[in-house]
Amino acid sequence: MSLIIKELLQIGTAALEKAGCMDPRIDAELIMRFLLKLDKQELFIISSSLLDEKRCEGYFKLIDRRAGGTPVQYITGEQEFMGIPFKVNENVLIPRQDTETMVEEIISDRKAMNHGSRAPRGSCQILDLCCGSGAVGISLCRLLKDVRVTASDVSGKAVSVAKENAKNAGVAKLMKFVEGDLFHSLRKGIGGTKFHVIASNPPYIRRDIIPTLQREIVEHEPLLALDGGVDGLDFYHRIIKDAPDYLKPEGLLYLEIGHDQGQAVCDLARDSERFEEITIVRDLAGHDRVVKCKLKKRIAK
Repeated sequence: MSLIIKELLQIGTAALEKAGCMDPRIDAELIMRFLLKLDKQELFIISSSLLDEKRCEGYFKLIDRRAGGTPVQYITGEQEFMGIPFKVNENVLIPRQDTETMVEEIISDRKAMNHGSRAPRGSCQILDLCCGSGAVGISLCRLLKDVRVTASDVSGKAVSVAKENAKNAGVAKLMKFVEGDLFHSLRKGIGGTKFHVIASNPPYIRRDIIPTLQREIVEHEPLLALDGGVDGLDFYHRIIKDAPDYLKPEGLLYLEIGHDQGQAVCDLARDSERFEEITIVRDLAGHDRVVKCKLKKRIAK
């Protein structure tokens, strides 16, 4: 049966609303735009057009997938982050607006530094730790001048997605990709790479909280990128302990955090006695979102 696009959107919205999806109308439109390869304005223009039976069936199959809990981003294979389209699949977390807070803070700090007396010589070396889709590192390459990014993740499948995204964004030549558990794939000490900036959005969800998250997250997004241990702080302990070996003097560490983890992560940084200027950056909603700290200068003995 052929149907008018407007009618299809109404049917799709109703099905997603019944399934408990948070944004049924938006998701129904995104799926239609994906199916027809149209932008929002183009879809509006042809919304009174008749869609043939084959494409109607294709639309309903995609709606069924969304109603069954598959995130719309995994259906369309794409999510925008910092105005840049990123390929996503079930091997990587879906980039979220919360993480843009960390990227924006890094950009702001680097631009301020470049205009001041502390402007670094040569390229700014950045490590995107737990890179996933590569959203953080790729965005920094696109939006900052004279940077070089190393992107690292324990998942080889995630690294493959990040490489593809870097190529699509036109920044592959500015990036190096490594696979390994946190810093294990990086050489430290004499001859090792040190960075001006280390940025990380590590797994930070408390293990007992994970089963209570939305079905889309629990059933489809990679558990490896979510599970932060019993208290959600496992990765912060490890990163804060090892990061000083990979930072240049007065290098900056940026850590995305859960909204209730700011104080705990700040305390870890203070207890290490290796960092100073430890601050919390809040997101647009006013929630704690990033802990930022600077490596102390080495004190000559």
